[in-house]
Order: sequence, then C-alpha cells, then structure tokens
Amino acid sequence: MSNPIEFYFDFSSPYGYLASEKIDELAARFARKVLWRPVLLGVIFRATGGAPLTTLPLKGRYSLHDFSRSARFLGVPYVQPEKFPLPTQQAARAYYWLHDQDCAAARAFAHAVYRAFFRDGRDVSETGLVLELAAQQGADRATLAAALEDAELKERLKAENDAALEKGVFGSPYIVVDGEPFFGADRLPQIERWLATGGF
Repeated sequence: MSNPIEFYFDFSSPYGYLASEKIDELAARFARKVLWRPVLLGVIFRATGGAPLTTLPLKGRYSLHDFSRSARFLGVPYVQPEKFPLPTQQAARAYYWLHDQDCAAARAFAHAVYRAFFRDGRDVSETGLVLELAAQQGADRATLAAALEDAELKERLKAENDAALEKGVFGSPYIVVDGEPFFGADRLPQIERWLATGGF
C-alpha cells in the first residue's frame, strides 16, 4: 500500500473546502488514502506573519472573486458566507474527537461542516451547530460537549497545529504526497500528475 496523502486544512478556508470536495476521489483513482488534518490558520498566521486574504488591500477583493470562480471551475457549489472568516477550533476539536472513534464519521462530519459554511452560510463557529453536525454522524451530544471543554482535547488540537508547523504547513489546503508539498486547491492537477507519474 502506498503512503497516504496528508491533507491539512482549516474549516474557514474556501480553498480548503474546494480541495475537500475533490481530494478523496483523486486519491482513490491511484489507490491512495487521505489523512485529513484540520488546523487553525490563526495559529499558522501568527507563525508566518500572514493574514486572511479577504483582509488584505486589493488582494481581498480579488480573492472573493476567485473563490467563486474556482468553485465554478471545479464544479463545486459555493456561497460566500456573510460572516467570514470565523474561528473553527470547536469544529477541529470535534473532528479529532470523532476521528479517534470512527474515521468515516469524522470524514462525514468534516464534509458537513464545510458544506454548512460554504453552501448554507451557517456559522460553524457556534458550538451548538458543531454538536448538531456531529450528532448527525452518530456522536452523543452531551459527551462531545463535555469533551470540547476538556483540556485534553484542547491540547490535542494544539499538538496537531504544532506538528503541522513543524512539517512546514503555512496555509490551507496544504497537501503532502510522499513528502512533496503542494499548497492550494489549484495544485490538484499537479497532484494528479505527480500521482500518475511518480514525480516530475
């Protein structure tokens, strides 16, 4: 079995959302699995000196246009949320909590969070919505609610962020194929070529 593809993303990342809709299908064509690893762009930006694209002069207006255009190009439904960007630590913590119990449920939850935000415009920073989406995947709301407030799960997400930074992750999506990093949803064609040829 070939090494799994590592997929780092933030639930508040439009390009992360676009990649999330394509990465598993792409990997499956080459008999690869994907390790989904949510991270926090706020933590990454503190390390890199970065900022959300939409807050930057000139680039902000362009990025809003490009989010929708890229979604159309990829054939992915997309609606720009009114509240954007927003914090996603509760969703990321819930993902890792679910993943430790049921990988498939965690993957379905991740899709549900992304689609709630970038299709339905819902506020995925709200703990109540995170619990609702997790419960739809079979999670016990009360147990997860308690876990989200527990120091252990908070430390888990911190460790995941630290590990991502150590690996060189500086944005979302950041995809690693056999040690080769690719940044951005627009790198999916390059990833496909890399998987098909073994590198270029």
